[in-house]
Formats: sequence, structure tokens, C-alpha cells
Amino acid sequence: LVGMQTLGFSISGVVAAGGVSGIAIGFAAKDLLANFFGALMIYWDKPFKEGDWIRSPDKEIEGTVEEIGWRLTRIRTFDKRPLYVPNSVFNNIAVENPSRMQNRRIKETLGIRYDDAAQMAAICDAVRAMIQNHPDIDQDTTQIVHFNAFNASSIDFLLYCFTRTTKWVEYHKVKQDVLLKILDIVSAHGAQFAYPTQTLQLPGVEAELAHAAQAPDSGAAGDGRPANGSNGG
Repeated sequence: LVGMQTLGFSISGVVAAGGVSGIAIGFAAKDLLANFFGALMIYWDKPFKEGDWIRSPDKEIEGTVEEIGWRLTRIRTFDKRPLYVPNSVFNNIAVENPSRMQNRRIKETLGIRYDDAAQMAAICDAVRAMIQNHPDIDQDTTQIVHFNAFNASSIDFLLYCFTRTTKWVEYHKVKQDVLLKILDIVSAHGAQFAYPTQTLQLPGVEAELAHAAQAPDSGAAGDGRPANGSNGG
């Protein structure tokens, strides 16, 4: 530094520049270390591995893990875009790993008409029996088929069960089969699924219509002429 000052260099400028560079290097090193330790935590704790489908409720992160590096993890989203996530991010967010689920859940609320209320118990019993004998429904998990609620246009029952498979495509095949069987059950009991309806009550109008329907015909003859035979002239 003394030699540089002798040659005419500004020591204060060099020190200031060195300080700024040191701060920048410190921040860079901090990020590198954070990502490095993030990678270590992934390898040690193993919340996911390459090939797993992961998602985070805290960040817009969802897809299949393709590569776990020392600095970044590459995720392929379901619309086939690569997503590069610094490993330090995983130290501060919750991560779900659906690839490790044991079952997939079917949860549906189904509504029939109020006119079919007398069939509700029998429908629930038949659906429950179907679920209990379905080869693709896990019989060791919770199963619920019960009348659940009075709705505006329907009376509803809850279907709740779990498939044996966890594969996305196979799950939807099983769910479709279950729902189609429920369609058949409801139809076999002479009931129908409800759709949104509104009933408009007009007591005065209804009374007038009823009175008009009961009044004797005092209008025209069969050929359209007035009943008294007048031709209007």
C-alpha cells in the first residue's frame, strides 16, 4: 500500500474498491454455501429423489424432478417446461411428494332430486355395497357413503374411498368406473340426479288460471262465428 501511494495511487480508493468487492464476494459465497447446504439436506433427508413428482404449497413449484445438482435442482413441469430451483429454496418451504402416496382418494358429493328422497337410503346402501366389492378400491382404508346434506336443488350423499393404484391415469379409470356404476344404481332405483332449479310461487295467478280452466265455454261456435249467430253487421 505504501508503494502504491508512492506511485501516486489513491489508497482510499483501493481500500473502498476492495471493500465493495469483498462485500460482493461475501454475498456470492453466502448464496453458494446456502445452495450447497441445501443440496446436502436433500441428500441427507431425502424428501425427494430424481424421478419423483413434487409440489410446494408455498411456491409455484410442481413437476417431476429431473436432476439434483449442488447448486440447482431441475424440475420438469407438467407443461414440459424446465424449472430451475436453487437448492437453498428447499430449506425454507414445505414440499409435498405425491410420488410416495399410498393411495389416491375419491371424494365426491352427489345429489339426487328431492322427489327421490324415499330412495336415498337404498341408493346409499347399494353404492356402499358396490364400493366394498370393487376390486380396485382399497378395503383397508376409510369408506364413507352417507346422506350428507340438504342442498338448494338436491339432497346430497358423500362418496369417500381410496383406490389401490396411485398412478394418475389408472386412478382416473377406476374413478370413472365407480361413477358409471353409481349412475346405473341411481337409475335402477328409479331416481335421477338433480340439477339447479328454481320454483316460482304465484298464488294469485295460479288461482286465476284454475278458475279460467273451470269456467264454461261462452265463446265461439265450432266454425269460429259467435255463438248467438250474429255476423256483426
